[in-house]
Amino acid sequence: MFLNKIKDFWTKKIVKKRLSNVKHINSDSSIKKVGIVFDESYFYEKEKMILQLIENGIEEKNIDFFVFKHQVKKNDSFDYKVFTYKNSNWNASFDGVEVNDFVNADFDLLISYYDIEKAPLLLLTSLSKAKFKVGFASIDKRLNHFMIDTNAENYNVFINELFKYLKILNKL
Repeated sequence: MFLNKIKDFWTKKIVKKRLSNVKHINSDSSIKKVGIVFDESYFYEKEKMILQLIENGIEEKNIDFFVFKHQVKKNDSFDYKVFTYKNSNWNASFDGVEVNDFVNADFDLLISYYDIEKAPLLLLTSLSKAKFKVGFASIDKRLNHFMIDTNAENYNVFINELFKYLKILNKL
């Protein structure tokens, strides 16, 4: 337990140091492929949120999501991709094929759907190769290209604001 706290602190420190050297890439392409990172400890409505994305014109086959869970028991099985603290290592990178595939995926939009900073979530967002990243205003401002000021329980507000501004930015 104590080692996990140290690893968490160390990972956050490395991520924040990397963020000081971030160069934002301007992308004029429209959004077709979307990746979503959820923190399941605070948000359980991922299916409803995905339905809203589909209603706003994103094809279901182009939506990929990854769920963060604090702990996964050995016998637990999920019908979606899950990562935990155990998937991150001391070098602020990930172990595991699924996590690395998600990080290296060529998303047009990455939605970081968490409003509390946790090291694995910050790490996944910072390492992602997504062209445009959206998240909450309560998270480090250097991590995302666009921030929405609401909380995770208000997914309707988040999606409405997201698509309002994506239309303004000519991303749709």
